[in-house]
Amino acid sequence: MPEQTDPAPCPVRVLFHEPRIPQNTGATIRLAAVTGCELHLAGPLGFELTDARLKRAGLDYHELASFTVHDGLEQAYAALLPARILAFTSHGDVSHEAIDYRPGDVLIFGCEPSGLPTEVLTDPRITAQVRIPMLPGRRSLNLATSAGIAVYEAWRQFGFGRGA
Repeated sequence: MPEQTDPAPCPVRVLFHEPRIPQNTGATIRLAAVTGCELHLAGPLGFELTDARLKRAGLDYHELASFTVHDGLEQAYAALLPARILAFTSHGDVSHEAIDYRPGDVLIFGCEPSGLPTEVLTDPRITAQVRIPMLPGRRSLNLATSAGIAVYEAWRQFGFGRGA
């Protein structure tokens, strides 16, 4: 039986643009803790970081996660660039599993319920507009769910850090 090795952290970074629902951010803090990816929040935030719903959703993972709050999107870009910025949108022209993820990629997601605004999607720093497949007529996935799907696909492509 092959020896089990612990996975290495997922080397992508998640960026939430102006998140509004604390439970989604809390769940994504938990995602960052268990996968090792970084989470960046570009304000203004629609909640306080002391919000009980944020803490409850993140359980006791806050200390285990790498997450940074930036005043706005430009400050986040200043901290994260140069890197590819992959904008996740239901209007994307490439599917999330067709992306060849690279270490340092930034996966940007818009706020609930409106997603990324046009000015972000058309910014020349956006490398690709990426979609997660859904059945026709459905509006969108939950923000934390979308981030989880994207992070795990990237991590899978990196062989979960096991050299696969």
